[in-house]
Amino acid sequence: MPSVLWFRRDLRLLDNPALLAAIESARTAGDGRVVPLFVIDPHLWEPAGPVRQEYLVDSLDHLGAAIERQLLIVHGDPVDLVPHVANTAGADTVHIAADYGPYGSARDTAVQNALDAIGIRLVRTGSPYVIAPGRVTKQDGTAYRVFTPFYRAWLSHGWRAPAAEPPGDIDWWMPLECEGHPTVASTGIDLPEAGEEAAWKRWAHFHASHLSTYDEGRNRPDLDGTSAMSHHLKYGEIHPRSILAELTDDDDGFRREICWREFYADVLHQRPDSVRASLDARYDSSMRWVDDEEAFDAWAHGRTGFPFVDAGMRQLRAEGWMHNRVRMVVASFLVKDLHQPWQRGAAEFMHWLRDGDIASNTHGWQWTAGCGTDASPFYRVFNPISQGLKFDPQGDYVRRYIPELRHLTGKTAHEPWDVLGGYDHGYPEPIVDHKAEREVALADFAAIKKG
Repeated sequence: MPSVLWFRRDLRLLDNPALLAAIESARTAGDGRVVPLFVIDPHLWEPAGPVRQEYLVDSLDHLGAAIERQLLIVHGDPVDLVPHVANTAGADTVHIAADYGPYGSARDTAVQNALDAIGIRLVRTGSPYVIAPGRVTKQDGTAYRVFTPFYRAWLSHGWRAPAAEPPGDIDWWMPLECEGHPTVASTGIDLPEAGEEAAWKRWAHFHASHLSTYDEGRNRPDLDGTSAMSHHLKYGEIHPRSILAELTDDDDGFRREICWREFYADVLHQRPDSVRASLDARYDSSMRWVDDEEAFDAWAHGRTGFPFVDAGMRQLRAEGWMHNRVRMVVASFLVKDLHQPWQRGAAEFMHWLRDGDIASNTHGWQWTAGCGTDASPFYRVFNPISQGLKFDPQGDYVRRYIPELRHLTGKTAHEPWDVLGGYDHGYPEPIVDHKAEREVALADFAAIKKG
């Protein structure tokens, strides 16, 4: 009998335990054929936003090329389509990497029930994570709420080595007509190349050129100091286990960043409601939030008059990505200078980010807002001016994304109000007084603490 390999967040062939399990199952049953399946699920496709849709289509094209153009793409509800494909193929197993997200885990349970009803097994092997969410716990079995002890326990737990390479003679089979991927309008964004080969190429570049200086360069948006691997990890074009296997003891800073991704996945697994609900419930029930569409629109389009914030939001719309240091600053500005709920900002990010990961995005925002697990205290308010001067000292990042400030030299790009002619090219003046709004935010926080 053949087997079905249902690709989701594992669009690769290397280090793919579910693929190896599907091959073994098919060959043990005597047929040897593997049906590579991808379902365009409207529950995930429609909210994805144009940037991730375009990137996913490119990634699927590369995966299809790697498996001899035999990738079966179908559109609709996986609960109906996965059993239909498996039954049509005469398969007795469907293989997946486990999904621990709120929607994904519920979907997989429903698919498993539908498969059970027709005598086909759903086999989970591996996951998008080094250690599956829920497995790193305290001695009493409860989940960690703080990153540092989680990181120590994560290291102590350990993980498997990368999976063996798949055989070169896989008998891919498409038993139904492929519907192909949806047509997507170009976003106009110059997205990086997708696919497994591109992921390994980018990793090799970072490993050779920037890993040794990662701790010094990772907070500098004006430099090419980050790995830029987040979108490849998002779609499983490379597994984090493969990356960790190439790190040494000297690379602890980068190893910790991989663990942050695992930690946030664990938090979301424990609290699936936290996609929308603050872990500190007072922020949803008692905090004073401002409904100001004009201010939100200025923030979203990079027109706040604070250059570091605006450069970040313009980078987001220009590239479908934003440097992590800047993500924290723009998030703090929305929540603590404009007094708008973190959920609005998280949704805006998810619309534009090519690496939009529900766990990392949600809990990155909750961390900055001060209401999440292991949170930055609410009273830590990022100063959008001093942050820019510190991490973009010559203003190169600001000038790259704000043409209205390119006539300003050096660090003056961060403070156009101090320069004669600073506003000559149409850049807006600040929409708020940061010092005043910081005091308002602290007063609001003090009020909810009192209850």
